[in-house]
Amino acid sequence: MPAEEIDLQPVTHITTDAIGQPGRRVFYIQGWQSSRTITLIVEKIQIQSLAVGLEQFLSEIHQRYPDLDEDSAEFEESRMRIHPPVDPLFRVGELGLGYDAESDLVVLVAREITDEDDDPEQARVVRYWCTRSQMRAMCQWGVRVASQGRPLCPQCGEPMDPEGHFCPKRNGHKH
Repeated sequence: MPAEEIDLQPVTHITTDAIGQPGRRVFYIQGWQSSRTITLIVEKIQIQSLAVGLEQFLSEIHQRYPDLDEDSAEFEESRMRIHPPVDPLFRVGELGLGYDAESDLVVLVAREITDEDDDPEQARVVRYWCTRSQMRAMCQWGVRVASQGRPLCPQCGEPMDPEGHFCPKRNGHKH
């Protein structure tokens, strides 16, 4: 059994965002349930992977339950920004998705990253219970935020640092 389990069921709002300069940004997931706010640190790749996985997951839900109303990815950008105070509970090691057909809610399960020596069963867990539209909007916004990072090198396709870029295709010469 995890050390601590938190269920926001259902969330009032959920979002993901990044704070900091490109190349040094920290990504977050933040969910609200009335006046309660739970913020977690995630990696950019976790947000991107979640967005891809969610589309496939929602497609499977619609195949299994064809009478469901369509979900929307529409959002207001001003509402999708992370809200202070940003006091993350923990850094996420794993993200998972689930669905409860009775309540028609998607659950985003976030499990704390643990050290090799720690018992993985003692990791804290947060469950954000969301509508399908809330999850889709969060993921669409997350993809947009993740793509606003450093510009890509036209030669090698890797992100370029503001101080210069070591490009293997240019034999290490900085731009």
